Amino acid sequence: MSAAFLRDVTENIQLAARDVSIDGVIAYAPAGTAELFDGLLADGTALLLADGEAGADIPAGVRGFGRSLLHAVDGLFAQGYAAAIVMNSDSPTLPTEMLRQAARVLLDNGQDRGVIGPAEDGGYYLLGMRRRHAALFADIAWSTETVAEDTRARARGLGLPLVELVPWYDVDDRAALLRLLEGGSDATGHVPYEAPATAACVARFGIRSRLLAGA
Repeated sequence: MSAAFLRDVTENIQLAARDVSIDGVIAYAPAGTAELFDGLLADGTALLLADGEAGADIPAGVRGFGRSLLHAVDGLFAQGYAAAIVMNSDSPTLPTEMLRQAARVLLDNGQDRGVIGPAEDGGYYLLGMRRRHAALFADIAWSTETVAEDTRARARGLGLPLVELVPWYDVDDRAALLRLLEGGSDATGHVPYEAPATAACVARFGIRSRLLAGA
């Protein structure tokens, strides 16, 4: 389903771009694999190598997945963007309004501040900034329930205001996949993105019936 997720995430970004000034970019690794994305992404989506290695200026405290995230941020700023946002690729139903709101937080105010979209499992689905802040990626225990809180702590240490979006979920276990299949608005009333590519994948492979049958 990961290919369907990529299509929906990038299409969602393009939808948000109708109302705010944003571009969709897929950060990938390792080098030499860009062609694997042919035909998988929304039209107009660019590619950016972010392996945390090739020409990257990464502080010692930034390790693991954080190296790739910071490399992606650096790549966006190097291209002249006024702000950079990194987001996950496994929240295909993220409400489009969350993307618009994140962009506006960073672009509608000249203040140096960040924005975080906390994931319900303790990580985050989105992190954005107007300036490079490598400390936001330093000494983070990636793929744990403390990622978002540790990131907030780094921001506090920098004196960096961090605007919080509403929590959302990523699809990384059976319970989350069941939730995706159920659809509908969340408790706050936010309407999920329809994620048509994911819906088509679910139908094509009979994922709903297999999941409900315990397969």
